[in-house]
Amino acid sequence: MNDSDPDSIDALPAEPGEVGLVAPVDYVSDEPFTFESGRTIPGFTLRYETYGRLNAAGDNAILVCHALSGDHHCAGFHSLSDRKVGWWNNIIGPGKALDTNRYFVLGCNVLGGCQGSTGPLSVDPETGQPYGINFPIVSIRDMVRTQERWLRAIGVTQLAGVIGGSMGGMQVLEWGITFPGFVRKLLAMATTARESAQAIAFNEVGRQAILQDPDWNEGNYASGEGPRVGLAIARMMAHITYLSDASMARKFGRRTVANSKESTGAFDVQFEVESYLRYQGKSFTNRFDANSYLYITRALDQFDLAAGPGSLEAALQPVTADALVVGFTSDWLFPPNQNRAIVTALLRAGKQASYAELTTDLGHDSFLLESPELYALVRDFLAS
Repeated sequence: MNDSDPDSIDALPAEPGEVGLVAPVDYVSDEPFTFESGRTIPGFTLRYETYGRLNAAGDNAILVCHALSGDHHCAGFHSLSDRKVGWWNNIIGPGKALDTNRYFVLGCNVLGGCQGSTGPLSVDPETGQPYGINFPIVSIRDMVRTQERWLRAIGVTQLAGVIGGSMGGMQVLEWGITFPGFVRKLLAMATTARESAQAIAFNEVGRQAILQDPDWNEGNYASGEGPRVGLAIARMMAHITYLSDASMARKFGRRTVANSKESTGAFDVQFEVESYLRYQGKSFTNRFDANSYLYITRALDQFDLAAGPGSLEAALQPVTADALVVGFTSDWLFPPNQNRAIVTALLRAGKQASYAELTTDLGHDSFLLESPELYALVRDFLAS
C-alpha cells in the first residue's frame, strides 16, 4: 500500500450527514495473482476510498461493490474545485443507511477497471506497453479474490457486510460463496445469479460497436484515444436498459430540443431523449476505457453460479452469512424473478435469507436513486 492517506487531507468541516472531502488510495500487491483463466500477473493495484473508521477488532467494515460503469468513488468529493459527489453518496455518511459513525465503509475500483486499478490500460511489465487485449480474461470471482487480499492487508479481519447492485450484487454473491467466514451480511440488489440471453445480447451489441470502430485498432491505442464513437454508442445502448419506459416518458416524453425546428439536418438531434443519450455517451468516453468495457461486460456474461455445481442451491451451499436480496418492479434488465430465484435457492439450501421487492418505475437504476424505503431496508438489515 502506498503512503497516500485520506486523513492527510486538510480537514474541512463536512456538512451534516456528509463524509466531505475524500481522497483515493492505492493498494499495491507485489505477490503474483493467478486468474481463473490460468494466467498469472506479477501483482496488481486496487484503487479505493474509505469512509469512517476501522475499529480495533477490524470487523466493522462494509464493502460497497460497484456496477459496470461505477468505480471506487462512492461518496464525498475530491476537491473544492471538483465537488461532484460519489455515485452512492445518498446512502453513505454519518447517520445514513451506511452509517460512517458506526461502520468503516470501503469501495474499490475492480480488477480490470480503468480508474486506477490494474486493467487493460495498465503497463505489462514484460513488454513495457499497456496490456490492451492481452490482459487476462477477468471473472467476477477474480475481482472478489483481489478484494479479499486487499482487505486483509489493510487490517480488515471480517466484513460486517458486503453490499452492491447489478454487477455489484454479483460480487456480493461471490463473496458469500468464496469467502463465507469473512462476511456476516450479504445485501444484493437488482442482480442475478446468471445473465439472461437478452442481457448478453445487449452487451454484445455494445462490444460490437467498439470492435467495429476503426479507432479500436485491435485494442492498441494510446490512453485518451481509441474507439470513442463505438464506446459512446455502447454506453447509449446500455443506458437505455438501466431506465424504464415510464421514467423516460416522464423525463422526456416526445419533447423536442429548443433549436430542432431550425435544424438543417434530417438526423440532427430533434428530441430531448436523443440529446440526453448523446450526452451520456460522450461523457462516458471521458472517464472509461473501451477495452475495460469489453472485459467487464464479458465478465458479466460469463457469470453463472450454477454452471459448475449444477444447481444454484449447490452453488450457494458454502454461504454462512445472512442475506437480503432486493428486486425492483420496473427493472427489466435483471427483473424481480431473477432476484427472487436467488433467495429461493438460498432458502432451499438451508440459509438465512430474505427477499424484498420495491415498487418503482425508475428501472434497473432504482437502487442508485433516492429511496427512503430502500434506506430503511438497508439500515434494518445491517442492524438486525
